[in-house]
Amino acid sequence: METIEVQRSGEGVVTVTLNRPEKKNAINATMWTELLATFRAIAATDQDRVVVITGAGGAFCSGADLSAGPPPEGPSRHQWYAMRNVADVCLALHRIPQPTIAKVGGVAAGAGCNLALGCDLIVASDAARFSEIFARRGLSVDFGGTWLLPRLVGLHRAKELALFADIISAAEAKEIGLVNRVVPAGDLDEVVDGWAQRLAAGPPIALAQTKRMLNNSFAVTLEQALEDEGWAQTVNFGTQDTPEAIRAFVEKREPRFQGR
Repeated sequence: METIEVQRSGEGVVTVTLNRPEKKNAINATMWTELLATFRAIAATDQDRVVVITGAGGAFCSGADLSAGPPPEGPSRHQWYAMRNVADVCLALHRIPQPTIAKVGGVAAGAGCNLALGCDLIVASDAARFSEIFARRGLSVDFGGTWLLPRLVGLHRAKELALFADIISAAEAKEIGLVNRVVPAGDLDEVVDGWAQRLAAGPPIALAQTKRMLNNSFAVTLEQALEDEGWAQTVNFGTQDTPEAIRAFVEKREPRFQGR
């Protein structure tokens, strides 16, 4: 691929690296296409147990690539289809059943910020910076930011981040609940590797079901959630992984999950 690198380890960890460091990994049309294909392929690959998304050259992602200058004035069919591509990538990320981790070492702005927020977990270095920078570019928030932000930080804080478009530090992002962990830059790889290995060793079917139910939690009633939990546990007891976990508990050893 031209704009991203995909690497797989034997433990089931797949790392997707945005690879346009000269542009702080800004997303161009090619990268949108490659991200969409990659996310869909991962979702359909049983051997992939956990996904790490990161950026090359220090930055995570500075957002959409606007270096070509402004498009022609006025609404256009081309712009509408371009935004449909953005939406498709956002949905493809959201629909990945495996746990996803954003490893943010530097700037994460605009669509790049929301790419990180769209992951299940975010680990940032103390040098990372986050911004819903859209308003500074005369744009409204996209890549799912209007859906993600209120769920992560509450409605009023979401409006503050989106309307002022300020750049905030990793420490402030942690304080308001935007990220899970902030670690020294030198520890970022080690911490993310540790999390990824723990998740990759977990029960894939059970984790995928938990992720799906949590993602749906704001859209269902308690009664519906309990019904979904019941069906999920029924599925789990029909797999080999749940009996294996119970045997491992009795035998005082670590379980070996196969995802079937």
